[in-house]
Amino acid sequence: MATPEENNNVKTPETQPNKRRKKKSIVWEHFTIETVGPGCRRACCKQCKQSFAYSTGSKVAGTSHLKRHIAKGTCPAILRNQDKNQITPYSAPGRMGSDPPKRRYRTSAVSLIPFDQDRCRHEIAKMIIMHDYPLHMVEHPGFVTFVQNLQPRFDLVSFNAVQGDCIATYLCEKQGVMKFIEGMPGRVCLTVDIWTSSQSLGYLFLTGHFMDSDWKMHRRLLNIVMEPFSALSHAVATCLADWNLESKLFSVTFNQPMTEAARENLKPFLAIKNPNILNGQLLISNCVARTLTAVAKDVLGAGEAIIKKIRNSVKYVKTSESHEEKFIDLKQQLQVPSERSLSLDDQTQWNTTYEMLVAASELKEVFSCLDTSDPDYKQAPTLEEWKQVETLCTYLKPVYEAASTLTTPSGPTAITFFHEVWKIQADLARAVTSEDPFIADLTKPMLEKIDKYWKDCSLVLAMAVVMDPRFKMKLVEFSFTKVFGEDAPNYVKIVDEGIHELFLEYASLPLPLTPTYAEEGQNGNKMEESPQGGHLLTDHGLTDFDMYIMETSGQQMKSELDQYLDETLLPRVQEFDVLGWWKLNKLKYPTLSKMARDILSIPVSTVLPDSVFDTAPKEMDKYRCSLRPDTVEALLCTKDWLQYGSSQISNALVKVEM
Repeated sequence: MATPEENNNVKTPETQPNKRRKKKSIVWEHFTIETVGPGCRRACCKQCKQSFAYSTGSKVAGTSHLKRHIAKGTCPAILRNQDKNQITPYSAPGRMGSDPPKRRYRTSAVSLIPFDQDRCRHEIAKMIIMHDYPLHMVEHPGFVTFVQNLQPRFDLVSFNAVQGDCIATYLCEKQGVMKFIEGMPGRVCLTVDIWTSSQSLGYLFLTGHFMDSDWKMHRRLLNIVMEPFSALSHAVATCLADWNLESKLFSVTFNQPMTEAARENLKPFLAIKNPNILNGQLLISNCVARTLTAVAKDVLGAGEAIIKKIRNSVKYVKTSESHEEKFIDLKQQLQVPSERSLSLDDQTQWNTTYEMLVAASELKEVFSCLDTSDPDYKQAPTLEEWKQVETLCTYLKPVYEAASTLTTPSGPTAITFFHEVWKIQADLARAVTSEDPFIADLTKPMLEKIDKYWKDCSLVLAMAVVMDPRFKMKLVEFSFTKVFGEDAPNYVKIVDEGIHELFLEYASLPLPLTPTYAEEGQNGNKMEESPQGGHLLTDHGLTDFDMYIMETSGQQMKSELDQYLDETLLPRVQEFDVLGWWKLNKLKYPTLSKMARDILSIPVSTVLPDSVFDTAPKEMDKYRCSLRPDTVEALLCTKDWLQYGSSQISNALVKVEM
């Protein structure tokens, strides 16, 4: 049998080797070249002994077909002899971090990468989690056939196996999330979003909100607890115990009003476990997004008849190409200045109904003209009805604008909603006294809902405003006078006493409570070098001097909080960064800045931006309801965590038997 070396020495112009044309392809580790006749050579597979054309006379077949034999898993000997964890040849030119070849047909190569059954199962679990695929997909015939053709050596998994893999992925990722939260310098605020189901049970989504040492906000879905709707306190207790947050909880925000019994049941639980929660007063019983939705639904309900008429008019124009062309022509002839275009609303999203009404109202002249020029159009509103549409838009507009601020990725702070809720409340208080019975009847239920929200949440909103150096207590005093009238001093006193009581609780804690402040405290105990090269005493070296100041002044030094409140208000700059200001001033106010960080972490909404305008509560689909509760929690929590990047705790898949 001729060896490759002997064949390379054959003096033919077509195959004569030289120093530049040595056989470098890795396929020659798997093949030998045999001369089978004059001018005819074949490549023989070392594994299965099958031979392939290589050269005939001056024609050379190349190596592509040889690569396919060893790289695509078609060699029966390789499939038979190699162990599942052995290296599998795979053609991957330009991958694995290498530079893409400039001339593919000359430089493509066979790279050897390991086939890892466990790794493949882990990636399937991640794919199912990230894209909400059903767990049963691994048993679907189409998927089974696809995988068998893609990698015949992959052992297909069952529903139970992939369910276990998803829970294993959840457990691995949870370690990273728990470590991430443990490293946060402040406290954690919870939101509880309740989803309904076709069963008599609800799914409670508990999400943690917290701020890092760089004063950036974070949120992570922590638990999904399947409970009766009345078991809120048990769900919160489960979450706190699961994540070791019993002593770190700062506030709880629910997505719907609680019964008085549920509220009173939860308050003592929070107060006992967390002394810093002001005896349960930082418990927000209603999400602002749900409150605004309830207010908007009151408006839409009051105008249901006219809204239906507008919807039918828009439908008449939008569902026929000829009708729409005629409508556009009329708009151009009338020179209507509105740039809005008509669109049908999605009745599950109330913002689309508002936008439909606004567009129709601005184009009412076109609809009126269409009524006279098109005998088939019989839905034209009257002048009185157009006036009602304008009224609906007037009172929906501030609610729509307030809700729209919740759709930003970062989300607004409680400071923003102090302004928004106060403005809406003031407008509605004037509107209910209107002599127009339609306006008075429209705004009365709106005001009742805003008043209830203001009553339940004004302390939290006001405390956030106090932490804004542009407003402090001054805006609280001013706005409460407008809202509460003669009773304003009592409500201002509640906020003032609450903020001072909370500060005293923070002041009683040792300053180096967290790694961030511990590091600052360690730096503070050292001598600081002055610009002139000497050394300056730190505050810790002037304790006796501080005592002397107190004795000679005849009064105690002011607390950080009182110093902050007495300082002049900052100018009201539109793009002011409250968190950035506290980050810069945390050394000036070491205790107060910790309190400010936690107060400004309180979320006013429990819903994600894409659900702000939902007219109905979220409902768990029937497929997820059919799964075990721990599986539902694993799938949805892990999906939330993976969007921030994998924790990379371990590449090994933990086996979980179901």
